[in-house]
Amino acid sequence: MEEKKIEIKVDEGVALGQYSNLAAIRHSREEFIFDFAFLFPDGPMGKLVARLILSPAHVKRFLGALEGNVGRYEENFGPITPSEAPPPVGFIH
Repeated sequence: MEEKKIEIKVDEGVALGQYSNLAAIRHSREEFIFDFAFLFPDGPMGKLVARLILSPAHVKRFLGALEGNVGRYEENFGPITPSEAPPPVGFIH
């Protein structure tokens, strides 16, 4: 069977990416919600920069891909040392 190649169009704004220094994860039976935020270093404020909603099956594939990439990163550059956790945060609208 011939493998199909999928082409994905990327808008310039999305291609530039967003920096996040905080992530929060919630889930229900049907979905996982990943909130990525930027906490400002000079004050007790932050801004939500992206929210991704994934199915449980996709989260499982994402977890495997993330574990594999972290393993390869540490093989090339050494162990990643986690920094201390940020203070608790709440989201406002």
